[in-house]
Amino acid sequence: MYFKNMIKIIEIDEKKIWDEFLDKKEIQFFPLFQSWNWGEVQKQTGDELLRVGAYKNNKLAAVCQIIDIHAKRGHYLHLRHGPVLVPFDSAVFDALLVYVKKVACQKKASFVRLSPLVEKSQADKAMLSAGGMIGAPIHNMDAQVCWVLDITKPEEQLLKEMRKSHRYLIRKAQGMNITIRKTKGASSINIFLEIYKDLSGRKHFVPHKGIKEELDVFGKEDQALLFLAEYKQKVIGGTLILFVGNNAIYHHGASVEGYRDVPVSYLLQWEAILEAKRRDKKLYNFWGIAPSDSSRHPWQGLTLFKTGFGGEKKEFLHAQDIPLSFWYGKNYLVEYIRKLQRGY
Repeated sequence: MYFKNMIKIIEIDEKKIWDEFLDKKEIQFFPLFQSWNWGEVQKQTGDELLRVGAYKNNKLAAVCQIIDIHAKRGHYLHLRHGPVLVPFDSAVFDALLVYVKKVACQKKASFVRLSPLVEKSQADKAMLSAGGMIGAPIHNMDAQVCWVLDITKPEEQLLKEMRKSHRYLIRKAQGMNITIRKTKGASSINIFLEIYKDLSGRKHFVPHKGIKEELDVFGKEDQALLFLAEYKQKVIGGTLILFVGNNAIYHHGASVEGYRDVPVSYLLQWEAILEAKRRDKKLYNFWGIAPSDSSRHPWQGLTLFKTGFGGEKKEFLHAQDIPLSFWYGKNYLVEYIRKLQRGY
């Protein structure tokens, strides 16, 4: 327990308290990596974490899920998509920063990294610098720039507001005897992971760890579905969708090489959008896209695909670091060089 200026910060070990806070209607963009279930995924993949809440006037005002990261480049505490404050309160924010820095020093971490889901246009840069924060040298991560679609509109309007080519390809796929299967089964995720692994090799990206655990943890609470597309008795594509808060999130996707004339990815997204509407979700988050000023970004093709469904771009505050020791310099240099090598 920690007190600062009448703000009490304590560990939270009750999932119900945590979930009820994140289900508040004021939260438009769900902070996926601050969710309780994401913490359980992190535990299954071997990470240590700490969950705390900040109480002001005996009312929960903020939550913060802290992951203890031991990487070759450095040891740090990571607050992905956090902290979450509803509403934002500078006194609560300051108290949380003091607390997290204290924990980091106890654990001998060289820095703290946080990336709250605050829209870039609303970020108070003066406040960030006053808190000892500097922009992280890492490339954009965790859907910092994303594409979102308001799915409260009627189905016909959603189709009308798509790019014409997307409408055509969805209808083409619907006439090709493609079967879309929705599942949470362990055997199905293995099929998807084979496709995903092959895609990562073709596109030269590092595959995410913990996808199987993600479907398992979120699926148990009906917050995840794996959409698999079968064509001529073969699975040729898949999409993992999370249903959290008022959002549906397109978190992972992959397709088999050699089926360019079968627009399976378009049909998968449309079926996922329809499922999200059936669940009364308000926002479909296509997840990360390339920044507008990065013509060399490898996601240019993916961005063209996502934006064709209609919607708008949202850009959130870039990750911020709070250096706590001399060793932060090593991490900064390594990440900065990697960013230069990537070219974006």
